[in-house]
Amino acid sequence: MRTKVVVVTGASSGMGFATTTYLLQEGYRVYGLSRNFEKLSSITDENFTPLHYDITSQKSIDRAIATILEKEDHIDVLVNNAGYGLVSSVEEFEEEEMLAQFNVNLFGLLRVTKAVIPTMREQKSGVIINISSFLGKIGLPLLTFYNASKYAVEGVTDSLRYELREYNIRVHSILPGFFDTEFARSNLRTNSATFSKDSPYKDLVERLAPQIVEQINGGNDAFEVAQLIATIIKDKNFVARATAGDKAKKFLAMKRELSDEDFERRVREYYGLV
Repeated sequence: MRTKVVVVTGASSGMGFATTTYLLQEGYRVYGLSRNFEKLSSITDENFTPLHYDITSQKSIDRAIATILEKEDHIDVLVNNAGYGLVSSVEEFEEEEMLAQFNVNLFGLLRVTKAVIPTMREQKSGVIINISSFLGKIGLPLLTFYNASKYAVEGVTDSLRYELREYNIRVHSILPGFFDTEFARSNLRTNSATFSKDSPYKDLVERLAPQIVEQINGGNDAFEVAQLIATIIKDKNFVARATAGDKAKKFLAMKRELSDEDFERRVREYYGLV
């Protein structure tokens, strides 16, 4: 059997790094795409190749995929992991902040997927795994733009499954809860107006933001997501989407059981919101 080739975006930290190292241990050949190329220097496995890319540029992504295909005649798996979170009220966001959030979390995912699909289509096989979020199914204040980008990822995942089914390409999403990764330390970007002492949302920020950061830093181990990705790759009958982590399983189960109004009331109570 040929060695499976996996492409992981956002491979230099968090779930991307955990996925890269775990899949290497499982015997896959992994290409890790990252804008922080130097952070991948600690991985010395001969089956690993780091590649620098700019997720906001289709040309940069196409070059990275072309480099892979110079060495490989197949790409078996794409893990769309790259992303970050903008923390801002809707009233105070800056235009460039909004556009940047979608440019990475949604449009970047689409760009990489677009670049990989032709190879998978021609070989009539492949697996695309989109790292979404449980916040792609529920809303939280101050995370509106992150929420919206992940809701959109869920829509892309559902539609793409129809498009690619006849080419034997599976499309899945994983909805993680809060995980102990670099996300809270490196991948949360805050709007300065929302976090200023003069913001009308000052009280909301003071109540909610510390709780979210604490829950992320005390969250599940990123290797849970890596193991789930390995399971999806191996199981041809795996479900379309799966949750990962305690918070995701708790909140999404509760959302299924309750009306929108009751669910929102429970979330307000949980976070001590007015």
